[in-house]
Amino acid sequence: MIIEKILGNLHELPSGSAQYAGLHQEKVVLPSAQLVKRIQRVTTDHGKEIGIRLPSGSGDLRDGDILHLAETNMIVVSVLPTDVLVIAPTSVYEMGMVAHSLGNRHLQAQFFDASSEYGAEVMVCQYDHTVEDYLKHVGVPYGRQERVLPVPFRHAEHSH
Repeated sequence: MIIEKILGNLHELPSGSAQYAGLHQEKVVLPSAQLVKRIQRVTTDHGKEIGIRLPSGSGDLRDGDILHLAETNMIVVSVLPTDVLVIAPTSVYEMGMVAHSLGNRHLQAQFFDASSEYGAEVMVCQYDHTVEDYLKHVGVPYGRQERVLPVPFRHAEHSH
């Protein structure tokens, strides 16, 4: 089976929607790094091999994406949690210092506001022991967590 389009996302269904109630969910479990690949071969949690070949310009895969729908079952993307540092600076000065330091390392970051699941304005980056040492050294509050992020980290193009 070759998947050429995403049929929807379970997390974007209207609340209380029973559209897929009763369907068995077969999962394709992926690490965050594989979400950016348009073409790949994957195996479901039931051992079924499928190919994914999304058109050029397609968005990244996301947790909850519906890849296949049949009468009794569906195949859904399930993303493995990523080891991250959740950084919560207490001032604009701390945020500037941390952002500058991480920018010099070319480390990707994502930003969330107080209305997010974090409940605070935070900066999230992939875990790196040198970043953790830096945060300890400068005394910026942070925590290490396993999270399924809404957007995968991707390598950024860079030039000076």
